Formats: sequence, C-alpha cells, structure tokens
Amino acid sequence: MSASLAETFPEAVVAVDREGTILQINRLTEELFGYRRDELVGQKIEVLVPEPHRAQHHDYRTNFAERPRLRRMGAGLELRGRRRDGSEFPVEISLSPVCTERGVVVFSAIRDITDRKQIEEELRRANRELEQTKNRELLEYQSRLALIVDSSEDAIIGKNLDGVITTWNQGAERIYGYTAEEIVGQHISVLAPADRPEEIPQILEKIRRGERVEQFESVRVAKGGRFLNVSVSVSPVRNPEGIILGASIIARDITAQKRVEDQLRQLQKMEAIGRLAGGVAHDFNNILAIVTACTELLRDRVQGQEAALEYVDAIRKGTERGAALTRQLLAFSRKQVVQPRLFDLNERLQETSKLLQPLMGDDVEIRLVPRTEAALVDADPGQLDQIILNLAVNARDAMPRGGRFVLETALVEVDEAVARASPPLTTGKYVMLAVSDTGTGMDQQTVSRIFEPFFTTKEMGKGTGLGLSTVYGIVQQNAGTVSVYSEPGRGTTFKIYLPSAEHKVGMISMAAAETAPPRAEGTTILLVEDDEMMRSLTRQMLEEHGYRVLEANDGNAALRQTGADRRIALVLTDVVMLGMSGPEFALRLAESDPAVKVVYMSGYTGELVGQTDQLRPGVNLLEKPFTRAALLRAIQRVLE
Repeated sequence: MSASLAETFPEAVVAVDREGTILQINRLTEELFGYRRDELVGQKIEVLVPEPHRAQHHDYRTNFAERPRLRRMGAGLELRGRRRDGSEFPVEISLSPVCTERGVVVFSAIRDITDRKQIEEELRRANRELEQTKNRELLEYQSRLALIVDSSEDAIIGKNLDGVITTWNQGAERIYGYTAEEIVGQHISVLAPADRPEEIPQILEKIRRGERVEQFESVRVAKGGRFLNVSVSVSPVRNPEGIILGASIIARDITAQKRVEDQLRQLQKMEAIGRLAGGVAHDFNNILAIVTACTELLRDRVQGQEAALEYVDAIRKGTERGAALTRQLLAFSRKQVVQPRLFDLNERLQETSKLLQPLMGDDVEIRLVPRTEAALVDADPGQLDQIILNLAVNARDAMPRGGRFVLETALVEVDEAVARASPPLTTGKYVMLAVSDTGTGMDQQTVSRIFEPFFTTKEMGKGTGLGLSTVYGIVQQNAGTVSVYSEPGRGTTFKIYLPSAEHKVGMISMAAAETAPPRAEGTTILLVEDDEMMRSLTRQMLEEHGYRVLEANDGNAALRQTGADRRIALVLTDVVMLGMSGPEFALRLAESDPAVKVVYMSGYTGELVGQTDQLRPGVNLLEKPFTRAALLRAIQRVLE
C-alpha cells in the first residue's frame, strides 16, 4: 500500500512486518499518538502500547502472523494505545494482511474509541441506575408480596422436587403449629398421615411432569399429632427458562367446615329416619288399637272361662309392649304428645336423682352439680325424666365395676360463631344439662350412629336400641339439641341444650285440680274414624257404656252428621284422615256449633296443631292404642 493511499484513510494507519517493526505511518497516526514519522518508523509497534498490555498485543500479532486474515472495523480488536506523553486511551484495531517482496506486511487501521467508550460507560451507568431502580421496585414488590404471603390465613409452602420444604409462611405456622425454623429443611411427608403413604409421592410425580394439582381435600397432621381436614392446591414453580424447580402449596384448614357438614348430614339422616319411624309408628298404632279394642270386648264375653282369659291377657300384654315401642319411635320422630310447663330443672333433678340410686347401685356415686341458681325451662317434665332415666340406664351398663354419674346444669349463651359450628343451635340463651359417666366410653364410629333407632352395642336381648333415639327425639321436640363427647376408656358426656325460659318467670301458674264427673247416660257422641274396624270396635266400647253413637268415616261426612243432629254433645275424631283432617273438621264445626266438645285420637300426633308438635291449652288427645278405661276417662274429663 503506497504512502499516498494510506493518507486517504480516515483512521491512523501503521504498517508493520512479521517481527512488528513499523514500516510506515500516515499523518493521522502522528496526530493520534503525538509522534513524528521519523520517531516511529523503524521502532517496534509495542512503543504505541502501554506496558501492561504489551504481552497481550504480542500474542495477537504472533497469532495473526501465523494465520493472517482480514479483520474489519466493528469486528476488530479492542486494545489500549499509548501516546508520546504516556497517556493511555482505548483503541479499536482492524488488520489487513498484504503480501510484498518483504513478505506479509500487516496494515493496522487504528481508531480512537474514547468517545464511544464514554458513551458505553454512560449507558452502562444509566442501565445500572435503571437496574437499581428496578431492583428497588422489585425488592419493594417482593417485600409487599412477602407481607401478603405471610398475612394469608392459608398455608403457603414451597418445596423442591425432592419434597423438601423450602419456604413456610405464618399461615402455615398457624395451621400446622410448626415454626419456619422447625420445619424448613424437612420433608413434606412429615405433614401426611401414616395411612396415606402414596399421596405425597404421587403429587411430586405430577409436579415433575409440570402438572397442577387443583383443590383436593385431604388430611394432614399438625404439630402434636392433631389431624386436620385441608383443601390443597399444588402448582409447579419454574425459573425464567421454564425449568421446574419445585412446587408451591396452598392449603386451607377446613376442619370446622367439614365438622359442620358432617353434623348437617347427620341431622338430615336423622330427620329422614324420624319421618320413617313416625309413619311406621302411626300405622302400627292403628293396628294395635284394633287388637286392644278386641281384647277389651272379648274379655267381657269370656268371663268365667279361665283358659280363654289367659289368652286374652297375653294378647293384651303383647299390645302393651308394642305400644311402648311405638311411643319410643314417636319420641324419636318428634310425634309424641308434649305437654310443656315452666319449671326449674335444678329442682326437678333433685327429685329425679332420688330414683336413680336404686337403679345405679351402691357402687356408683351420683353427683348433682348445679352451676346456676335457677335453670328455668319450658318443657315437658315427664319427658325430661325419661331422658335422665334412659341415660342413667346406659351409664350403668357402661360402668360394670362402678364409677361416677354426674348431672350438671349451667346457663350458656350461644353467639353466631357457636351457632354456625353447632347446628341446629341458634343464637340465644340456653340451659345446658350435661350427663356424664366414667364408663367404658365409645369410639367415633359408634358415636356417629348412637341416636339411630334400633342401633345398640349391647348383647342380643339386652336392649331395643331405642333409648338414645328417644332422648334425641325428646330434645329436638323441645326445641333443643344434644351432642355426645366420648372416647374409649374415658367415659361419655351427653350435653343437652334447652332454650332458657327465664323470661317467662311470671307465667308459672297452678292448674285447678280435676274432678271426674259421673257418666252421662244417653249422651250423644259423634265418632269420626276412617279405619272401619277401629270405628266399629270403638263404637261398641262406647255403646256398652251407655253412650249414643253416631258414625262418620271422614270430616265431610261428620259435618253432614252435625248438621242433621243437634243433640251431639261431644265429637271423638281421628287426627289424620283422608280428605279433611280431624283438626280441620273441628275448626269448621266450631263455626256452626262452638259448644260442641272435641276429643282427638291418634297414633300420630304431629299434625295436631298445624306445624307444631305441642298441645295447645284445652286440646284433648287420646293416644292410640288406648284401653276402654282410658277412652271413657278422656270423654268424662271433657264432658265436665
């Protein structure tokens, strides 16, 4: 390359031989480095290179001499240059090999890139500042995110692909009881119950495949061995390149929710069983009523025939046993007659407990623990006695070697939170009756079925399985609720909640004593019964006692009878009939003849007063099956 051509280049140009001796420079080289042409030609090229970079420059030159190739600007070498005054500056060098008679000569085009480097540095500084700003924002975001994660009521847990816990928020600490220091580094299986060994490995395998595990319900073990119901979602965690590093777990404690759901399912099941039991009891009572009426009439016809009387008495005893069973079924289904009155449960327990000692035996200590001065309830006292006796019998069987039987009362107030957790309780004040024993206790499977009719843990022939179902029905019928707490070997406690009646203190009154009037000969009674056999037998019992009887098989026929015969003094009507019911007929009758008295008879009393199960004052009910004596006493009492 000629000297004149070199002068046309816009950069400094230096020509060197294989050994690095400067052969030629252009004017821009003199201006860039501060040397005159005669000061550089013949010198080694390293004179233009700072001392610390000369070895690096020598290596570049040697490698290029062995494998010469064109290196253009923008793809050249970035090195350091040294001026005559010793100052250094950044340069970019592009190399061009040229073959001459002296061999390969390398022409180096040298560009001062100080301005470019300054611009690059400014850009880097600006990027650093921007990055720092972004980092601050990122740190602030991460800090906010950490606060959100930690304040979450749900457990948010991180784990790696081996299942080792890496992060643990405060929600996880609240739910599971472990601190982050205790749990981080442990395997996630520490939270899984022993009876689910495959669940955690299966979840980890899905995460490794990149799959999410959406909201499934499971059981986990908290610190101390406490079992929890949880709703869990698990998602894979990826890095920016999409590689799966681990998993994020979000778990919600649904133990209380599951308990309420179980309680509601139990209530629904008991309600369904109750409807079935009530229907069966109603139909069975009608059958027993026919049998009882037959025995009453048959006994009069076989007087003096001892053998026949023995059979009649056996039939009568059998129907009484059947009637006792149906009464228990009616109590369970809340179709039993309730005659409530206001009384102090503490005082009632004092009286009832006197009957318990002979039942429980000398090896059982009976304790009364009233935790409130007065425990007023508006309930049927006879039914409350039945509850205590049924629970006492069960407690006696659970304490074959003796123990303690405790009756405790207290006033409690149920707020919204407690009501939500304990359906069907509603907010308000309750009298709590706790009946406890120190017997053998029950497991949870037994507790879940304890109130079902005919369910019993006793030996064959030692129980009907209706005692606790009767308790359940009575409590429900008196607008209360009952719960059971029991563990094997630790005894049992039944807690019964009845609405407090302290607001009715001024309503206690004494009923006037009854006096039975003499029989009214020739009195006309209208008998309304849709069962033909039952109607016929009842008519015979009434007519044999001197009453004049008119018959009707339903409410509409009965209305026609009352319109045709004004001598009717009393109506004896069934409650449940096809077409017009007994109570509906009585209301229609009262419109035309309010002086006519009414006695209801039924084996199913739930429909007695609209949708309620309780008797209104003045309503008279004769429960099927009834004896002739009971029938006549009921009629005499009403005719008074």
